[in-house]
Amino acid sequence: MSTVNSQDDEDTFKILIATDIHLGYMEKDPVRGNDTFVTFNEILDNAQKNEVDFVLLGGDLFHDNKPSRKTIHACLQSLRKYCMGDRPIQFEILSDQAVNFYNSMFPWVNYQDENLNISIPVFSIHGNHDDPTGADALCALDILSCAGLLNHFGRSASVEKIDISPILLRKGRTKIALYGLGAIPDERLYRMFVNKQVTMLRPKEDEDSWFNLFVIHQNRSKHGATNYIPEQFLDDFINLVVWGHEHECKIAPCKNEQQCFYVSQPGSSVVTSLSPGEAVKKHIGLLHVRGKKMKMQKIALETVRTFYMEDIVLADHPDLFNPDNPKVTQAIQAFCMEKVEMMLDNAERERLGNPRQPGKPLIRLRIMQVALNHSVSIVLARGTWTGWLTQKTSYTSSGIVNRKRKMVRKFRESRKKNAEEEDEEVREAMTRARAHRSEDAVLVTASSDEEAMDTGMKGSGDSDDGFPAAVTRGRGRARGRARGARGQNPTARGSSQRRRGSSGRESATSSRTYKPVSVPAKNMSIMDAFKSLKTDPLNSSKSYSEDIIDDDSDVEVVSSAASSSKVNLRLSFTPSLGKRGSQSQTSRGVDFESDEDEFDPFQSTATSRRK
Repeated sequence: MSTVNSQDDEDTFKILIATDIHLGYMEKDPVRGNDTFVTFNEILDNAQKNEVDFVLLGGDLFHDNKPSRKTIHACLQSLRKYCMGDRPIQFEILSDQAVNFYNSMFPWVNYQDENLNISIPVFSIHGNHDDPTGADALCALDILSCAGLLNHFGRSASVEKIDISPILLRKGRTKIALYGLGAIPDERLYRMFVNKQVTMLRPKEDEDSWFNLFVIHQNRSKHGATNYIPEQFLDDFINLVVWGHEHECKIAPCKNEQQCFYVSQPGSSVVTSLSPGEAVKKHIGLLHVRGKKMKMQKIALETVRTFYMEDIVLADHPDLFNPDNPKVTQAIQAFCMEKVEMMLDNAERERLGNPRQPGKPLIRLRIMQVALNHSVSIVLARGTWTGWLTQKTSYTSSGIVNRKRKMVRKFRESRKKNAEEEDEEVREAMTRARAHRSEDAVLVTASSDEEAMDTGMKGSGDSDDGFPAAVTRGRGRARGRARGARGQNPTARGSSQRRRGSSGRESATSSRTYKPVSVPAKNMSIMDAFKSLKTDPLNSSKSYSEDIIDDDSDVEVVSSAASSSKVNLRLSFTPSLGKRGSQSQTSRGVDFESDEDEFDPFQSTATSRRK
């Protein structure tokens, strides 16, 4: 790279270069909230002290597309404080400013506005964080441009074809063609470069006498097949490329041997991610241009919050990381805490020489395991300190893979065992439910026999009141549920209705309570079976016993077979019974269906078989 005499004269441009300032980043954080504003003031203060001709920003002046009022206020305050004054501007613009600033209501450079007194012009392109959006395609930089504090350039008027027209500057015998291209989605711009839809216009007169400076804000490192812009896409007549968007500071110009131009990557002025590239010391650049020669002077930023990052490879410490040691976790944690304390001590020593530096640094300790069959993720899961665990796959041993396979196999066996236990519980519950159902059938059959006996006695002229106590105990809800069965006598049913309201003696009789053999009200469901299994599996039948209220209702004949028939009787009671025959049995609450050989606990209504 050619060098130039750094003495200030009328032929030398002095340009302060910075990118990715990200004003407003973490502005609500009580510790880091003002970091970006303080560093922005330092950048402009350096521009004022070095008496630069102008400031060139490479995008992402703001962190958000819609910055807060606090961020806008702090930015306006800094620009007015450092960039306005009586110092004369020593360069002139030769290009058509209506083309360079076509999107502005004031299409001329701000220092030529007679209503403003600008001492340091600021030229900036937009980045991907503060790009134009909305129906009017406005961004935060347009606000600053309208206020006359900044010159926004590098906007493309079309998404199908881009023509980059330079701002032509001249100071003495030095001429600069300033090109700019604001942030565009990388895939789209990549496709446009491939299709030859991007054109960089050159001055018609003395093309070789211009120093061509290009500012771009795109991915420089490859993040995908088309998610970056290769340097080879740029024209070879460019002398220097100022590359924004990449936060790692590589401000020293690096030559592209294929295109024969230099690339300077200033990086960000604030740490926005705990990545290795952010740990590099932050700088801004003071560019001297004289004729076709240039010199880049690095200026370290003193107000940036320092970021320290260190890697620990456990394989390098076999005495510390011993899987056979039962306290290996505590040993690794103590070792890491010691490393963090050392990093904090180093940060404090460096801060003593720079009082402008923030007191609390950013620390990241990254732990890596190599060729080990033991995982240290438990250290990070404890929450004592924050770190990152990575593995180098090229060195990963087969022990780690085997350990993971064992864990998966153990999990599958445990899941299979649990499923078998659940199936066994279901089968046992179904068996218990079948047993209860068989008991119900026997009790219902016995009740039917007693009803037949009672009916016979009633036919011989005996009344209900003359029944013995032993026979009266046979009455109950089981017999009452048989109401509405086939073969019942409507006349007897009517007489029973008259008898219920005839005498107070019968009412008194109906209020008596008996404790007969337990008769379930309905077939036990699968959930009841599970509850009985959990409470008392040996005496589960006791939970289904209930008090029988003898309502002294009429005796009805139910024609049924002996013990083989199974009748399902519901508890629903119909107050007014009509004179219909057995075809209206369903409306009176009796449901007769074909029964199956086995009990199905998942049916909502139990079934019975007619005989």
